[in-house]
Amino acid sequence: MKKLYTNYIESFTGLSKEIWYISLISLINRSGTMIIPFLSLYLTDNLDFSKDDAGWILAFFGIGSAIGGWLGGKLTDLFGFYKVMVFSLLITGFSFIGLQFISSFWGLCFAILFIMSIADSFRPAIYVSIKAYSTPENQTRAIGLIRLAINAGMAVGPTAAGLIIVSQGYNLLFWIDGVTCISAIILFKYLVKEPEKKIAKITEDAVTKAKNIVYSDTTYWIFIVICFFMGMTFFQLVVTMPLYYKEVFSLNEFQISLFWIINVGLIILLEMPFLNFLEKQLIPVTKHILTASLLMSLGFYLLFQNFWFGILIINMILLTIGEMLGFPYTNRFALSRAKEGFEGSYMALYAIAFSVSHIFSSKIGLTIVENYGYQINWLVTGTYGLIAVILSYWLINRVKFKL
Repeated sequence: MKKLYTNYIESFTGLSKEIWYISLISLINRSGTMIIPFLSLYLTDNLDFSKDDAGWILAFFGIGSAIGGWLGGKLTDLFGFYKVMVFSLLITGFSFIGLQFISSFWGLCFAILFIMSIADSFRPAIYVSIKAYSTPENQTRAIGLIRLAINAGMAVGPTAAGLIIVSQGYNLLFWIDGVTCISAIILFKYLVKEPEKKIAKITEDAVTKAKNIVYSDTTYWIFIVICFFMGMTFFQLVVTMPLYYKEVFSLNEFQISLFWIINVGLIILLEMPFLNFLEKQLIPVTKHILTASLLMSLGFYLLFQNFWFGILIINMILLTIGEMLGFPYTNRFALSRAKEGFEGSYMALYAIAFSVSHIFSSKIGLTIVENYGYQINWLVTGTYGLIAVILSYWLINRVKFKL
């Protein structure tokens, strides 16, 4: 027991104070992110949209996210990650407060498009901040710590949201989302100082030589397609799974939120020591990505049967282990592949891959459920993961030969 405790503590050592502060801010921000996990239920139950219409609205969520990823990358390369992070969270906070007053189809489409365009410009910036405030040796653990904070916040947020929805309805969630965004960025501005030395300065000569360097990196594009299919698989957890829990297994919002406890509980308890252990094994990052894709695929194939409640728990465990491997190591691969001075552009493309997958995952998933049922959707979703496995094998070989 003492050795386990020592190993757990060791996994947190050597990280900079800035990474700890960014993790604290992420914890506060995500604790207030209450409406996102219940957005599909909010649209169908509270606003009475059909699943097809909800799918279109959630597609705008993904489009906005893709725009935000691209915009955040460009702005990060131009102005630095610090200014982008401050601007993004501040505007997002006020926007979430206003979202509760919009109920029309097109109003919601364009409001969510705008919010996500601003909110997800934060993502390339925070990825680049990890490179600024960590060393190559502890980069994966720095990513893991920020993810741990985000998931701890997600343990608090959705669980509290389930109780609030049952007792107070949805409107209070928008206020909490907005206020926590604003509070988080005020704390960020106070605790974390902008680095005096930029990560890299892009000179005119560099721009001339490498203007579209990210777009000509074939290996990186294979990696981006893997991220897309990994996202197509994983996002069903937040798009169709809540509806599946409710319609097939008759769970209410609070009971649904308890499944997030399994997800975030495993991440909080195991992810940092798990990553610390794996770092010592010197296993190539690409092999972790392949394993993550395989676990996610298997998790959804298992859902093809729907007569045993326990399969929901097994599904969540497999997806969580896949998530613990997939997201830190895809992030690590993207950062390590990024050329100096173009980190924002590389991380933007990485963020966009998941944003675009959210567009298609939402729309295709809900449309399949509406027309063919949940079981067909799980077969299709598992196949997305299988495609990611095949592409990961290709990526392993390309990296091995330094392509």
